[in-house]
Amino acid sequence: MATTRLKTLYTETILPKLINQFQYTNVHQAPKLVKVTVNRGLGEAASNAKALEASLNEIAVITGQKPVVTRAKKAIAGFKIRQGMPVGIMVTLRGERMYSFLDRFINLALPRIRDFRGISPKSFDGRGNYTIGVREQLIFPEIEYDTIDQIRGMDISIITTAKTDEEGRALLKEMGMPFREQ
Repeated sequence: MATTRLKTLYTETILPKLINQFQYTNVHQAPKLVKVTVNRGLGEAASNAKALEASLNEIAVITGQKPVVTRAKKAIAGFKIRQGMPVGIMVTLRGERMYSFLDRFINLALPRIRDFRGISPKSFDGRGNYTIGVREQLIFPEIEYDTIDQIRGMDISIITTAKTDEEGRALLKEMGMPFREQ
C-alpha cells in the first residue's frame, strides 16, 4: 500500500512543527496517531436483524474494514436486552487505513455536515484523545442516499500519544481538523 497523503504531511511538515512548538528533545516525544475507532450503538438491532446487517455494510464501506459486532455482557430487563444480543458494532483502524480514513473524514465528510461551523475543541478527554459524534452517515461520500434504510449516527475516537489536550489539539489542528473558535 502506498503512503497516504496525510502520513507524508505528518512526517514532513507536522512533526518538525510540533517538535519546535513544544521544545521536544527527542522525535519520539512528539504526539502521533495511534488508532481511530468507529463505533455505532444499535438499539433496534436486538429485534431487527436487517438493521444490524445494513449497519455492518455501511461501516465496512466507510472504513474499508469489516466491523466487529459487540454483544451485551449481561441481560438488562428494562431495555429488553438478553445476554449475548448484538448491541453495537465497532472498527479499530491503524496504520495506512487510519490515515486514509482520517484524510477522507477531515477533507470530505466534515464539510458536508449541514450548517457546519467547525468542530468543538472541548471534546478532548484530558489525555490528548479526541471523540466526535456524527449524527448521520450521509456525510461520507461512499454512502449513497438511495441505499440507506434509516439515518444512523456513529462515534469516531482519535487516539494519540499526546500527554495533554493542548498537544493533541495542536496535532489534529495541523492535520487539518477544523476546530471552531471558543
